[in-house]
Amino acid sequence: MNYSISEENYLKTIYHLQEDGGTVSTNALAEKLNTKAASVTDMMKKLSAKGLLNYTPYYGFTLSPEGKKIAVAVVRRHRLWEFFLSDRLKFDWREVHSIAEELEHVSSKKLIDKLDEYLGFPQTDPHGDPIPDSKGRISASHAIPLINLDINQQAEILQVINQSDEILEHLQEKQLSIGVIIEVKKIYAFDQSLEIKRKNKMVTVTKELAQSLLVKIR
Repeated sequence: MNYSISEENYLKTIYHLQEDGGTVSTNALAEKLNTKAASVTDMMKKLSAKGLLNYTPYYGFTLSPEGKKIAVAVVRRHRLWEFFLSDRLKFDWREVHSIAEELEHVSSKKLIDKLDEYLGFPQTDPHGDPIPDSKGRISASHAIPLINLDINQQAEILQVINQSDEILEHLQEKQLSIGVIIEVKKIYAFDQSLEIKRKNKMVTVTKELAQSLLVKIR
């Protein structure tokens, strides 16, 4: 069955919100999609009727197994296109998201599987988000927030959680990208900012930025 762009966007957004807390409220979804709660309620009834949601009025909703399957497929397409745009077409990592938002609705499974094979079956997109495989499976991550590292701990940057243009631009200026090895050298008590070593250079990152970077201890 084919689904509209709007339906796919709703399912994908619910999927992401569910990751943070399970049941999703109408107001949370309306805020995320920048729309009215009444519009969300109408779509929830529509998706529920198609068996894509478990919906309880005034309480919230979760994706059904079929709804989650569709949402994960959209996420897979989105992240593969982001990787393609960044790795092969050399788009800036701040540009790829908005373009992938359009490409993710090209739903040919054969095309996406061929794209995955062509790209060498990448595990993560340019921001470090895991790419679901052709069966919808996502590799487990053992990453932790940079803010949790101790003095003199060395780690590799794996993922950027907050992917706003401002954050991504700031990371570029500090030359902090996916795969970069860093080491915490100092933690400032007054604001919990960190002084970290990248290669032979020292850079300071705020507490907010350190919370947005997931790393793997080496």
